[in-house]
Amino acid sequence: MVMENKKKSNVKRKNNSKKLTLEELQNIKDNQQVLDMYIEEVDENLNMIGKIGKDVKAIIPRGEASSVVGEDGLVEEKFIVNKVGKVLPVCIKDIIQDENGLYLIMSKRILELKVRKWMYMHLKPGIKLRGIVVGLKDYAAFVDVGGGVTGILKLQDMSESRLTNASDMFKLGQRINVVVKRYDRDTGRIELSYKELLGSFEENVKEFKEGDIVEGIVRNRIKSGVFVELKPNVIGIAEHVNGIESNQKVLVSIKKINLEKKKIKLIIIG
Repeated sequence: MVMENKKKSNVKRKNNSKKLTLEELQNIKDNQQVLDMYIEEVDENLNMIGKIGKDVKAIIPRGEASSVVGEDGLVEEKFIVNKVGKVLPVCIKDIIQDENGLYLIMSKRILELKVRKWMYMHLKPGIKLRGIVVGLKDYAAFVDVGGGVTGILKLQDMSESRLTNASDMFKLGQRINVVVKRYDRDTGRIELSYKELLGSFEENVKEFKEGDIVEGIVRNRIKSGVFVELKPNVIGIAEHVNGIESNQKVLVSIKKINLEKKKIKLIIIG
């Protein structure tokens, strides 16, 4: 997570590229520091098996894979089965040393609860975060803003453009900066915004003038015309042209810029 005003999460990440001693592992566990675990396989009981560093065996039991559970009280398969070959940030739950050697019981649940606790204490509207797009729907994108905590980014908060689908703007796995719009401490629901970080119409329109020929992206079509995005939060309207589709790049001529009404008239020329 990246916060504004130099506020930082108390979730510290430990560099585990070097071999860690038992004493170091115990200290990491006691302080709930974060380690990166590479997931090698998922067994028939949906336990994730992998390594910390190069040689420390680690296991995430199904019950520690997430703080979110289904109606049956179990962590759902969707939080587990697609993790093979990926690196997950986790905390140590237990350190086991027996006749088979040393291995670690790891937990994603502990990390998620730690992040949620920090957010409950510090999160408020206006705070900037950095996240990863983990879900896309027609009406919104879902962004992991740290430790598996997900916020919703609705279409109207992505851009001043009239988007028809969140995938018009983002891709799964994309890292983006967002700002907290609303945070409900009772439910944990986080509403995010993206368009405030793109610059205002007044700021971004300065690089354009009437008569310019520029490239834009078709964002939507209505009866009265075609909306074309010239730059984030700078959208113009042109008359309909056959064969134009959403998200298509087009060449336009700027016919008129009305700063007072924040309107731009365009002509699609190619």
